[in-house]
Amino acid sequence: MTAPALAGPDLRFYPVRDSMTMLRRNLKHMLRYPSMTIMLVGMPVVFLLLFVYVFGGTLGAGLGGPSGGGRAEYANFVAPTILLMTITATVQGTAISVAMDLTEGVIARFRTMHIARVSVLTGHVLGSVLQALFGLVVVTGVALLVGFRPAAGVGSWFAAVGFLVVVALALVWLCVALGQVSKSVESASNTPMPLLLLPFLGSGFVPTDSMPGALRWFAEYQPFTPIIETLRALLLDKPLGNHLWFALGWCAVMGLGGYLWSKKLFNREYAH
Repeated sequence: MTAPALAGPDLRFYPVRDSMTMLRRNLKHMLRYPSMTIMLVGMPVVFLLLFVYVFGGTLGAGLGGPSGGGRAEYANFVAPTILLMTITATVQGTAISVAMDLTEGVIARFRTMHIARVSVLTGHVLGSVLQALFGLVVVTGVALLVGFRPAAGVGSWFAAVGFLVVVALALVWLCVALGQVSKSVESASNTPMPLLLLPFLGSGFVPTDSMPGALRWFAEYQPFTPIIETLRALLLDKPLGNHLWFALGWCAVMGLGGYLWSKKLFNREYAH
C-alpha cells in the first residue's frame, strides 16, 4: 500500500476573498484614524453652511422659483453640488492612502504574500465608496436641516443613490491612479485638487448663463456640470434632458481611464 501524497500549498488566487480582506484593512484604518473621515466630511458641511447662510440670500435672489428666490431656493440649488463635493473630498483621501502604501513599503510586503494582486487596489476602491456613502448620508442630513427640500419620489431617490455610486466609482479609480503617480503623500493631497475646484467653475454655485463668454463655454462642457445637473433633476423632480447621458459618458471616461491607468502603474510597481 502506497502512502498518501502530502497536500502541497494552495497556489490558487482568490480575488474576491482577498479583496474583502483588503477592504477590512482599509475600514479598520478609517476607524483607527477617524480624524481623516471627519475632515473629509466636515469640509463639504462647512461649504454648505457658508453658501446657504452667508451667500444664499444674495445668490438665491436671481434664481426665482415659487418662493421668489432667496436662501430657501438657493439651498435646493446648491445641495446637489455639495453632495458631489463630498465625493471629491473623499476620493482625495483615497489618493493619500494609496500614496502612503507606496511610500511606506506596504506594497513591497504584499508582494511577498500569496494574495491576488488586484485585491490591493480593489480594497482601496470599495473602502472609499463606503466612506463616500457615509459622508453623503451625513451631508444630506445637514442639508435637510438648513432648508434643502427635495421633491424626488422613491424611484428618483434610488436613481440618485445609484448615480452617486457610479460617480464615486469613476472618481475613485481616477484618484487611485493620481495617488500612484504622486511622489509623496504631500503631493498626493494636492494632485486631486482640480476635482475640488471644478464645481466652482461649472453650474455648481451659480447658473452658467450668468457667466462671461469663455468661462460660460468651459462651465457648460466640463465634466461636473452635467453631473450636477443630473443630480438636481433627480432630487428636485425636474426633466433630465441630455445631462444624464453626458454625465454617464464622463463617468465612463474617468472610470475606465482611471482603472486602466491604475492597473498599468500598479503592475509596474508590483513587478519591481
